[in-house]
Amino acid sequence: MSACDQLTESASLGVAPALRAVDCLANESTSAAFGRLFGTEGALLPALTAVLTLYIAFFAVSLLTGRSRLGISALTPRMMTLGLVLTFSTSWIAYQSVVWNLVIGAPDQIAGILTGAKGSATLIFADRMDIIFAAIAEVAQPGVTGVGATAAASPTPQGAITPSSLVWLSALLLLLGTVGALITARIALAVLLAVGPVFVVFSLFPGTRGLCAGWLRGVVLTAVTPLFVVTGGGLMIELLIPIVSTMRGAEGIDGRASMALFTIAAVHVALMAMVLKVANSIVSAWNIFGNDAAREAGSSSAQMTAQPASYDHALASASAPSARQTSHSAVVAAAAGAAPALSSAAAETGPAHVRSSRTIVQQVPGQASTSLPSLPAQRARGVGSRFKSRPAMAKEMIR
Repeated sequence: MSACDQLTESASLGVAPALRAVDCLANESTSAAFGRLFGTEGALLPALTAVLTLYIAFFAVSLLTGRSRLGISALTPRMMTLGLVLTFSTSWIAYQSVVWNLVIGAPDQIAGILTGAKGSATLIFADRMDIIFAAIAEVAQPGVTGVGATAAASPTPQGAITPSSLVWLSALLLLLGTVGALITARIALAVLLAVGPVFVVFSLFPGTRGLCAGWLRGVVLTAVTPLFVVTGGGLMIELLIPIVSTMRGAEGIDGRASMALFTIAAVHVALMAMVLKVANSIVSAWNIFGNDAAREAGSSSAQMTAQPASYDHALASASAPSARQTSHSAVVAAAAGAAPALSSAAAETGPAHVRSSRTIVQQVPGQASTSLPSLPAQRARGVGSRFKSRPAMAKEMIR
């Protein structure tokens, strides 16, 4: 007979017995799964031996090829990773003492500090919810006193919402918001911890390290969910206590109190949904093993270094017209300034003395003599074109 059978039989009596039964079953199932995976007769022990052999072989190859070196900075992270993987994948005592107690006990202890509870904050919250459910069930019993008995005896139209049905609906919403969130998180956490040794082994290689990071995010998400549920649910309990205590009047169930109870129950369900979304957002932003930072750095450096080829052509085409206009203006101005000087000199010296003047115009080959000097819109790109001088042709004009 299992030690959890007695707790399982009383799990339907309330929220707290259900949580105790789930915790006991989760511990037993995780221990049994660990033994079947990497225990003394584990089915994956040969696979673990092969993976560790490959890890050491890859490190030896990196030493032979010069990609790694023998030093403290290179050996310390590898040896620590190998030791932690061997410890948590082959020893249930170490796995239970560190991983199980950390993800189960740490959020519960933080919740106890926040709420000021002595003991397990989750179980204390569950006991208080059981007291509220018992009070609601007692109030919602048909035919309690006064008009309640008359209403129970007289027929009610089908489909009509009575204060009693509204109270039962509110109790159902509260039950889903508390038991649904707490027990679902505990069962999911137990499943993740049961397969945890496999994902611990995945942290050895960079290619499979992302699987271990995703597993860690899932474990933290299911571990911190009860913390938010207990902290937020404690505030809702403080609002529920005065409403439940004043719900039963002299004439039966108070209609206003039943409406207030239904409103608080609906808000409680919305709060639990928001808690799950907030916890998911917090865990998804967690940087594990530096993978996200390295990925962001690689993408930013790639964007900075990878510039499009048309960018250089756009700069060349944008600067070429201005250069052509500047050279053309300089040549025209030089020719216009030289013509009056030549004519005045010829008039002073007479026909016996003739001076000759040369005007050298730089022209790009392939252009007509009457056309303006211009540069091509695009140049050939390559290693040689970056260092090769630009060819030019000089034309002499003799006056």
